[in-house]
Amino acid sequence: MPAFPSRFRRATPARADAPLLAVTAFRLPGAGSSQYISLACIAALLLLWWVATGRGWVPPLFLPGPAAVYQAWRDAWAGNIQGGLPLWQHLQWSALRVFGAFALAAVTAVPVGIAMGVSRVARGVFDPPIEFYRPLPPLAYLPLVVIWFGIDETSKIILIYLACFAPIALAAKAGVRGASIEQLNAAASLGATRWQLIRHVVVPAALPDILVGLRIAIGFGWTTLVAAEMVAATVGLGQMVLNASNFLRTDVVVMGIIVIGGVAWSFDLLMRWAEARLVPWKGRI
Repeated sequence: MPAFPSRFRRATPARADAPLLAVTAFRLPGAGSSQYISLACIAALLLLWWVATGRGWVPPLFLPGPAAVYQAWRDAWAGNIQGGLPLWQHLQWSALRVFGAFALAAVTAVPVGIAMGVSRVARGVFDPPIEFYRPLPPLAYLPLVVIWFGIDETSKIILIYLACFAPIALAAKAGVRGASIEQLNAAASLGATRWQLIRHVVVPAALPDILVGLRIAIGFGWTTLVAAEMVAATVGLGQMVLNASNFLRTDVVVMGIIVIGGVAWSFDLLMRWAEARLVPWKGRI
């Protein structure tokens, strides 16, 4: 029998009673907490903002200082801005629109995505329309949505719903591929039916990708909010920002952007917390 080259030989102890070599534990690249790095980055950006506006490097019309934005937040919370509505009412209406449309999209898109992953018929039916409208910007089909559903809340929710639906469905479809053939064969050999395979093997395997799709979809929902509230809206964060831009109230615009980003970021942190507890095996197997 020919001898293998030395680089292919397994390292064996010199004696039978010699201890085995300790196995070094490796971590994936980028593993570990980045909390302190994120806090340092936020602090550096705030410091740069304060220095740039305080020293007059940027005119206040283009970028107001932190103190001006904080004062705009106080005025908006008290209702002392255009429209007279307090900030919490704008936030309430925008949250209802975004999270309402997001919930509807999650309830409908996850089953559609799983069906596309396990059935070629469902994939042939749903894949063409989803891939057709997914690259379209919401402003492109906004006039059509308004013509079909009017200018009330229905058109706004549908617009945000369409923006959230595609990423969730495609994430669920891709997640179905996470179930290995060994897992499917093992469950089938134990007598599992097709529906039991989908419920106990396919869905748990697709859950990590579904959660990522939900995180991406909520970002698209907040992005589409401004376009949705352009249609005869009198209340909402997007409407508040658009109205402030017409009067060159840059401080209100920046304040609204920070509020929208803060709410979206808080929800993303919540989704990360849920992901760590629902799929603790992700990245470990």
